[in-house]
Amino acid sequence: MTKRQESARLSTSAVVRAAVQQLDDEGLEGLSTRAVADRLGVRMNTVLWHVKTKARMLDLMADAVTGEVSLDGLPDNPGQRVREIGRRLRAAALAHRDGAALIVGTYPAEPNTLRLAETLIGACVDAGLSDRDAAWTAWTLIYFVLGLTQEEQAAPGPEENRLSAAVATGDFPMLRRVLPHLDVGAFDERFEFGLDNILGHLRR
Repeated sequence: MTKRQESARLSTSAVVRAAVQQLDDEGLEGLSTRAVADRLGVRMNTVLWHVKTKARMLDLMADAVTGEVSLDGLPDNPGQRVREIGRRLRAAALAHRDGAALIVGTYPAEPNTLRLAETLIGACVDAGLSDRDAAWTAWTLIYFVLGLTQEEQAAPGPEENRLSAAVATGDFPMLRRVLPHLDVGAFDERFEFGLDNILGHLRR
């Protein structure tokens, strides 16, 4: 089969789906255009015909994961709408191995990403924020959601927690004092705490 025939029987969306499956199985370290080609049973040039470069493939993958964030049935209250979008974005990233790291490493101006940003900023404006504050609040929320989720996906298990040992043997009295609150397993609580702090000005 020629490269043109291989390309014709594939679609860009099929390549992106295979790439996301590769991400789920092997993580970002195991993701390459060659690995995606092997998964599809085609030559690497066929994959590149659809996505051009690995960087472009990552953009399309990030947009596909973002597209899993449902924007239906959001709360009428704009502040609650902003909060719910943050929760849904976190859930979408957590649904894929290294999902947050994938999105953080890209800047896709693609349909799903733009729709999420449009809805999020619209909710901030509806909550009474100025255009600037709405845009910056949306940025802050997305950075927080993805940053904490990236940490959560990379966090060691309790038995591998090196922080406790390092703090116990070093001169870090304040860290030792708050160590019970640095539990790597408290991501749900930390997430909601962060949302409260970021979105507190919406209530004001």
